Amino acid sequence: MMARGWGALLAGLGAALAIALLGWLDLGWQLSLLMAPFGASCVLLFSLPQSPLARPQNVLGGHLLAATVGLLVQELPLPFALQLALGVGLAIALMQGLRLIHPPAGANPLLVLLTDQSWPFLWQTVLPGALLLVLIAAGYRRLARRPAPA
Repeated sequence: MMARGWGALLAGLGAALAIALLGWLDLGWQLSLLMAPFGASCVLLFSLPQSPLARPQNVLGGHLLAATVGLLVQELPLPFALQLALGVGLAIALMQGLRLIHPPAGANPLLVLLTDQSWPFLWQTVLPGALLLVLIAAGYRRLARRPAPA
């Protein structure tokens, strides 16, 4: 029981530090490095680091792929509800087909469409934010002597 408690505390601390660092950099760089799906990514990166869903290529690839799908679907002359559904469905199909499944990224098309993002969102928020999360989690695992993703 005690080991589980310490593991949970370490996971929560790691996630809090990661989000705090992204928020701090957000202010210094005058760019938004935070988005809600990153909170869900922290669950995998810090609570289930050995999960294949927490592998760096899944985190980075899943977020980039799903956000790109949202941006592309946004260009289609379809009813908004259909854009939302198509964005999520295509993102999931592509993540699975390319073996880049990262469940939190499934929300990216919704985020893109609901907040009317444009292409700079991909390289100003999604790419640096996901990359930094992966790097922070790797460093934290090393310091806390936690297992790496399988």
